[in-house]
Amino acid sequence: MEELVKQLTAAQTELAPQFKALRDVIGALNTAVRLAAAEKADALPMHKALSKLETTAAEVDSATLDQAVAAFAAVTQTALDDLAFDFAKDLRDEFGERGETVDGRPPILSVGLLTFKIDMAARKGQWFYGREPLTSAIPLSLTGILKAYDQQVKRIVNRSLESNFLPDLQKAWQDCKDERKQRPSGGRINIIEVYSKLTMNRQSARFWNQPSRSTFKDYERVLFVRDLVLVQAQGDPPFRLGVATKSQAEQSSRSIWLPETAVDGQYYSDITFD
Repeated sequence: MEELVKQLTAAQTELAPQFKALRDVIGALNTAVRLAAAEKADALPMHKALSKLETTAAEVDSATLDQAVAAFAAVTQTALDDLAFDFAKDLRDEFGERGETVDGRPPILSVGLLTFKIDMAARKGQWFYGREPLTSAIPLSLTGILKAYDQQVKRIVNRSLESNFLPDLQKAWQDCKDERKQRPSGGRINIIEVYSKLTMNRQSARFWNQPSRSTFKDYERVLFVRDLVLVQAQGDPPFRLGVATKSQAEQSSRSIWLPETAVDGQYYSDITFD
C-alpha cells in the first residue's frame, strides 16, 4: 500500500497545478462571457477582464482558448478606441469654446505645440513637448487637462530665451572639448554631454560647497530642448547639430528630439560651434 500511496501522491502533485490553472481560466472566461453578452461593450471592465484572462490563459495549452482570448482582446480594443474618440470629441469641444483647435486622433492629440497622449485603459493622459513629458499621467478630467495645458503653455510655449543661453552653451561645449585627451573629429560633442555640462556649470558656490538636492539648481531637459528650438527659430544659429543615427535616436542618453511642430521633428546627437 505504501507504494500505491506514493503513486497517487505523485499524480496529485502533478495534476494540482493544472487543476488550479483550469479553475483560474474558467473564472476569467466566465467574467469575459458575461461582459461579451452585454448589450453594449463596456470598455474599462472588459480591459480589466482581458488582463486577467490573458494571464490565466498563458498557463493553459489550448488553441481554442488562444483564439477566444485574441477575439476578446480585439473587441476590447475597439471598445477602448470608441471611448477614446468620445473623450477626444469632448476635449475638442472644450478647446473649441476657447478658440483653440485640437488636431490628431486618439491616442495622440495636439493643441498648438503640445501633444496629449491618452491611455484610456488607465483613464489617464499626459502632456508632451516633442518627446519630452511635461506632466505626469493625469486623470482624464477636462478641467484638469485644460488647467495643465495652460500651465505648460506659460512655462514652455511662451518661454523667452535668456540672453546668457548661447554663451553658456558654447562654454559648456568648449569645456567638454577641452576635457578630451584627443580633439573630437570636427569638434563634434554629444548633445547630452553638453547639456549635462551646461547644467553643472550653472550651479552656485553653495552647491559646490555642500552638494545636495536642496542646493542643486535644476535645468530641466525639456527647457533645454525649448531653448534650442528658440535659438533655431531666430535663424542662423552659431552652431551645427548632427542628425542622430537610428541607434542613437533609440537612446535618450545619446540624442535629443527637437520638435518642429507638435508632432514632427528630428533627433540630433551632437553639436559643433563654428
